[in-house]
Amino acid sequence: MAASVRAIHGRAVNGDDTAGRGVDDGRDSKVINAREAVLRRLIRRCAYLKYVEARLGDRTLYADEILRDGFCLNMIDTPLCPLKVVTNLQEAVWDADIVINGLPSTETREVFGEIGRYWKERINPPIIISLAKGIEASLDPMPRIITPTQMIANASSDDVLFVMGFIVAGVPLENILYLGGPNIASEIYNKEYANARICGSEKWRKPLSKFLRQPHFIVWDNSDLITHEVMGGLKNIYAIGAGMVAALTNESATSKAVYFSLCTSEMIYITHLLAEEPERLSGPLLADTYVTLLKGRNAWYGHKLAKAELTLEMGDSIKGKGTIQGVSAVNAFYELLSQGSISVTHPETKKHVAPVELCPILKTLYKILIKRELGTSSILEAIRDESMSDPRERIEMAQRQSLYRPSLLGLPKGDIKL
Repeated sequence: MAASVRAIHGRAVNGDDTAGRGVDDGRDSKVINAREAVLRRLIRRCAYLKYVEARLGDRTLYADEILRDGFCLNMIDTPLCPLKVVTNLQEAVWDADIVINGLPSTETREVFGEIGRYWKERINPPIIISLAKGIEASLDPMPRIITPTQMIANASSDDVLFVMGFIVAGVPLENILYLGGPNIASEIYNKEYANARICGSEKWRKPLSKFLRQPHFIVWDNSDLITHEVMGGLKNIYAIGAGMVAALTNESATSKAVYFSLCTSEMIYITHLLAEEPERLSGPLLADTYVTLLKGRNAWYGHKLAKAELTLEMGDSIKGKGTIQGVSAVNAFYELLSQGSISVTHPETKKHVAPVELCPILKTLYKILIKRELGTSSILEAIRDESMSDPRERIEMAQRQSLYRPSLLGLPKGDIKL
């Protein structure tokens, strides 16, 4: 496949490009000095001296220049290959055949709105592969989730018409795909065996899965773009709580297992609201959740919060880690599932309640991270609540009731396949 592939990767939360972000002068030198191949590469490129100067405090290194040398600001411990880097967005994307979106969901709409202006004269729309995991909630005119691929399609043209999950103008949804786990980026780079799943239209997902496949990186394909994208955002919520539980219990295996049982029952319950055939998602969802709870940045963030090594006042964009997308996902899912218009029957009281009332961990994380009414220790109180039912009962209730709400994904009633 001959194609021009460009990656859109990283803007700071203040709207500036990551190109303007300074780099810690200690960690990068440790990575360089520990690897002979990296040292030789920098010497050949006449680039080593600037890292010495930075280590001595005589100059500041910026994200774009270290990326040219093969270092990523958010993966400083994993030296990459040297890359061609441009800091002008128009130059980066105007003639690209494939664009890879590595932006946080919170910045996707703004950046692709700008990109859309550069694509007005294009005859053939590009293919876009989105890696973003966060979501937004829209409550007007009806509660629904907005995913990064929908944001991209919606922002890619001033004249776009977004109707029930389809794009009538701009970049069509069939040209927008989602690539998700289960995997950890640094381990993929180190050639540890990993799987991924590319979701979208058959026209592109089949050839792209073959294009991306490597002996150590097996890429499956699936037609269910939006649901997999939403599930990719959902697991980040519960990963934050998992990190808190691990830190607060001194890595207690039992406490982590109890939390895993409760959080996965909530996730399965939520998938019954979002998917007509939720059982098809259980394997990929649990696998992606498992690896994220083990080693993902959201679990790391929850751990650091519980240890008081980070504070909520520091925001959700962390140097060396990037954006913690689980924080905005907590707010989006809570807002969405607290709407009375999508009420469900409570299994004990038999009264109609908002779906979030059956998600105690999500409610607790919302009060900790968004409302800031509770401390991180409240997550332990939530999982140790004596009045809490067996998580199996939540799953059985979801299976008994007809919970599927296609409108939550912006879809009409019935099965729509891209």
